[in-house]
Amino acid sequence: MGTHHHHDQKVPRGVLLAAAVLLGISVTLAAQARSARTSDSALASSHEVDASAELRFEDRDDGSVAVLDAKTSEEVAIVPPVEGGFVRGVMRGMFRTRKLESIAPDEHFRLTRYSNGSLVLEDPESGRRVELRSFGPTNYQAFARMLETEPETTP
Repeated sequence: MGTHHHHDQKVPRGVLLAAAVLLGISVTLAAQARSARTSDSALASSHEVDASAELRFEDRDDGSVAVLDAKTSEEVAIVPPVEGGFVRGVMRGMFRTRKLESIAPDEHFRLTRYSNGSLVLEDPESGRRVELRSFGPTNYQAFARMLETEPETTP
């Protein structure tokens, strides 16, 4: 019986070429995403602030999340237990960053709407910023409502 040596096998040229193209596309997309984040931040900061609020998010016993004005502790909105998936998802990501960076979870977040319509949720403690307009009008509205004066339920 003869033995076959696997090191003699050659990878087809087409497979190597496809892998190289895929790697190039991945690097390009990553660079574009990074550039877009930078330009969103620069664009937002170059416009006037239309409205801004310092907010805290607290879990409630019934499974809802209370959105509170960080200065007055007044309730700004309630995210019901079975709704508000987008708000919950964004906040989970923000709190995960805080946990990884050993930042106290009870510090406030800043929600800012600029004159160009961009809406940015920022964590002043970690420096993380999320441009909410890029997630579509329904998700944008879920956070935009928190800048209104009357407390209301946020889906």
